[in-house]
Amino acid sequence: MVSEQRGIVSRMRYTTPGAAFFLVFLLAGVFSGFSCAQTDPPSIESSVPTQSRSKQDANSKPIRTTREKWDNFLRETASPLTFGGGTFNAAFSQVTNTDPKYGINRAAFAKRFGASIADITTQNFFGDFVVASAFHEDPRYYRKGHGYPLLYRIGYAISRAVVIRKDDGSNACNWDNLLGSATSSTFSNIYYPRQSRTAGAFFMHFWTDVADYGFVNLAPEFWPDFKRKVLRIGPKK
Repeated sequence: MVSEQRGIVSRMRYTTPGAAFFLVFLLAGVFSGFSCAQTDPPSIESSVPTQSRSKQDANSKPIRTTREKWDNFLRETASPLTFGGGTFNAAFSQVTNTDPKYGINRAAFAKRFGASIADITTQNFFGDFVVASAFHEDPRYYRKGHGYPLLYRIGYAISRAVVIRKDDGSNACNWDNLLGSATSSTFSNIYYPRQSRTAGAFFMHFWTDVADYGFVNLAPEFWPDFKRKVLRIGPKK
């Protein structure tokens, strides 16, 4: 769930080129009504209503135990966003005829969809459960939200590809993303077609996944602004 201020969300998996197209559109809308004049952001505590802060504090509790991270993995993988991400990835790969190269007929699309769901599931499992548990990392995205300069928010969201919050609240190298992406890319060789199991395809898969982690964070970071300023949904700031 994304709150209007500092929401915490699970990551969504899409192909970076397609996600970039959507995010450019989203940010264009935000730019149309978003002010970057503030360089000294107000205190989050003073800008969030008491009721919202209470709900936010409840959602901000770190997930430290292996069981909590397992439950988080199940929630994000069973989310409708997994189905949407799988469909998006399959459609993009089908139209551009990129890896995994199953062809361009209907059967190929079904195979791409299945492979995309497998990619999302294995990346969530290895990164957000196995690696996050071993390295004591919190796999969720912590949204900055209203009150911070626009460029700072963009940089922060993208930087999460290589920086992550640990269970104790400190920042560290994002092994969740790096090792999770590497393991998932290796695992995909089990079900990818032979022409997509080359070293070049592996590294393309890996680096796309690493970059995807950061760029896709722009969606939950700015979606509430887009709803409020472009779609006119939600409270006015």
